[in-house]
Amino acid sequence: MRYLIFLGHPAHFHLFKNIISELKKNGHDVLVLIRTKDILEELCQNTLIDYVNVLPESRKNGYLSMVKSYLRKYKRISKLIREFKPNLLMGSEPSLTHLGRFFNIPSFVFSEDDVSIIPQFAKIAYPFVDVILSPNSCNAGKWDVKKIGYNGFHKLAYLHPSVFKPDRKEIPEITATTYFILRFAQLTAYHDNNRKGITVAIARKIIELLKPYGEIYITSERKLEPEFEIYRLQIDATKIHHALYFAKIYIGDSQSMAVESALLGTPGIRFNDFAGEIGVLNELEFKYFLTSSFKTNKIDEMYLKLNEYLNNPFLTKEFKQLRQNMLNDKINVFTFFMWFIQNYPESKKIMKENINFQYNFK
Repeated sequence: MRYLIFLGHPAHFHLFKNIISELKKNGHDVLVLIRTKDILEELCQNTLIDYVNVLPESRKNGYLSMVKSYLRKYKRISKLIREFKPNLLMGSEPSLTHLGRFFNIPSFVFSEDDVSIIPQFAKIAYPFVDVILSPNSCNAGKWDVKKIGYNGFHKLAYLHPSVFKPDRKEIPEITATTYFILRFAQLTAYHDNNRKGITVAIARKIIELLKPYGEIYITSERKLEPEFEIYRLQIDATKIHHALYFAKIYIGDSQSMAVESALLGTPGIRFNDFAGEIGVLNELEFKYFLTSSFKTNKIDEMYLKLNEYLNNPFLTKEFKQLRQNMLNDKINVFTFFMWFIQNYPESKKIMKENINFQYNFK
């Protein structure tokens, strides 16, 4: 089989890196396409993943810039589809769903976002996609008929213990016994819709609270202010999950890293205006107690939670046990994805007829 996979964000690299490797190991041909986004290209280079950058130009913010980027992507991806002749298109990328329909090639979208969070993406992509692979806790709205739900989390495809083994030796740059990771997201994507997160003043206050307890490291999607540069996390970007696993606490305004910290059993605090609105994070927070979230008008409650974490001597042990409880309840998402991809379209038929079939993947 021939698979075309589009990576549009560093999070997509992590989602697909093991899938790409396993597909190739199983004798399939895989063409990986990327665009310039944050550290995405660096991640591919560091792991020796062969790729084609179909959008090396950095896109400016604004509607006109977005339209021009889409047109360039369509033209370049169309050419590659004609040359590569894939059997299946995969990725969280609207153009693949349109081109899949045009070339009569099935397309998959892997999503962990409710349609209420990504309404424009859903309207553009979901009418044309063949399969939406999403956790059960995700709401696909009127496109639910296309959804293949599973009892797990999207990011368990690369953070499940079967594929990720945390190792402090992978992060020799971090010598502190106790340390904290802060993550600042850009929050400028179309679906962020002027949502707010951690400001400079709030970052200063968080750092002030953390300093007596351990070292502080910042990883940032947006440009860091000079005063925070001394805290920048200087490690190989592919090793971030080792660093996150051994961190005492994660604090940030990123949805992705909030989910990752929860799945790794690292106490996490998310501070942005999406708090309470995302199904996956709500499940991790209110069913498994693995994360906490606060809207930006709840700043005092956020500081109280941070102090509560800092003064709990059993915090790490408690959260690693909570993680194990969650893992015991979920399927092995990596093995499920591999089965579904390699056995499509029969796998879709099986899942539609017997949703409990997924529990074979433990």
